[in-house]
Amino acid sequence: MVNKSSYKIVVSGAADVSHCCPKIKELSEEIGKEVIKQGGVLLTGATTGAPYFAARGAKKAQGMSIGFSPANTEKEHIKKYRLPTDYFDLIIYTGFDYVGRNLILTKAAEGVIIICGRTGTLNEFTVAFESKTPIGVLQGSGGTADLIDEVLKRGYRPKTKIVFDRNPKKLVQKLISLIKKEKRSNQS
Repeated sequence: MVNKSSYKIVVSGAADVSHCCPKIKELSEEIGKEVIKQGGVLLTGATTGAPYFAARGAKKAQGMSIGFSPANTEKEHIKKYRLPTDYFDLIIYTGFDYVGRNLILTKAAEGVIIICGRTGTLNEFTVAFESKTPIGVLQGSGGTADLIDEVLKRGYRPKTKIVFDRNPKKLVQKLISLIKKEKRSNQS
């Protein structure tokens, strides 16, 4: 059961983890577990790879996992996109392909965690960044996650709502702290 104070946290990461760090499955699963243990609801792109492993971790921690699919229907989700349906309590079929799905998914969240990643993860990062959604980056996970700091330096923009850590538990703690701060400022 989800309570009113639950935090909606997206885990964004590589669907194909071949370029990620060797422990990507374990790290992603640990992130999913920590989101639940620390009072969150996990949101993902209802896909394979790092988000899938995070969803598996969320379910192992007996938490809620919600997927946002690029497909119109469950049949299309499975047949056309070849995406999983297990480890999700609910899948929302956006019908907006990957780009639209990324936007809806990210805007539905109070925080976004970046794990490894490729171009789609970078898209979800930029949506979160531009909409000033708190972001956590799992350093050392490979791919896009390990490029974020450099992208921000070259983008000449402050990183006031972004936290970095190599430890899944600490990263989730830092992100939730940012979310709480954001909620307090919204209520003032």
